[in-house]
Amino acid sequence: MIKRVSVYIDGANFVYGLKSLHSKYSDYHFDFEKYIKKLIGKGELVSIYYYNASLKQDINPRRFKEQQKLFARLRKISKCHVILCKRQKRFTDEDEEYYTIKGDDIYLALDMLNHAWENKYDKAILFSGDGDFTQLVKYVKEKKREIEIVSFYELVSKSLINEVDKYTLIDKKIANKFFYRTKEQIFQKSNKTNNI
Repeated sequence: MIKRVSVYIDGANFVYGLKSLHSKYSDYHFDFEKYIKKLIGKGELVSIYYYNASLKQDINPRRFKEQQKLFARLRKISKCHVILCKRQKRFTDEDEEYYTIKGDDIYLALDMLNHAWENKYDKAILFSGDGDFTQLVKYVKEKKREIEIVSFYELVSKSLINEVDKYTLIDKKIANKFFYRTKEQIFQKSNKTNNI
């Protein structure tokens, strides 16, 4: 029987995961479409849900531009939904300004749970190692759904690993293998190879 698969991506968690591999790694440089196809294999893709919040343009214009390009690229993937939440200003004890994302985890949890109850998938793939999702996984498994998590060694919660059916850890080798390249970059690389 072909399994119906839904994918849920905790965008902020994924960024931190890539940074844990190398400070210069960015989600902008990751080919989500190609990697998800590999993960699903012969399964039937139902939907991809990506949760994050826009960065502030005035704080880091280059990173903001990259992120907007990533969002645009994700929206072009068939069956992919980009859910943008709010970024809220906070202050440290030293009165330094920083921003946190509000609502992404709850939106992800509600969607995954509701979709399980509505029988929309047989298997969920969760891109996150956040231990806060452990209870969510327990509830979803009560509906006889299979759960796989995709995370990074430095960020994955042991309690989460203990609850899922399968877990995949992304390392530098995988990050490099699924480095996103535009068609132009692929063409240039092909030409260099042919000219050698």
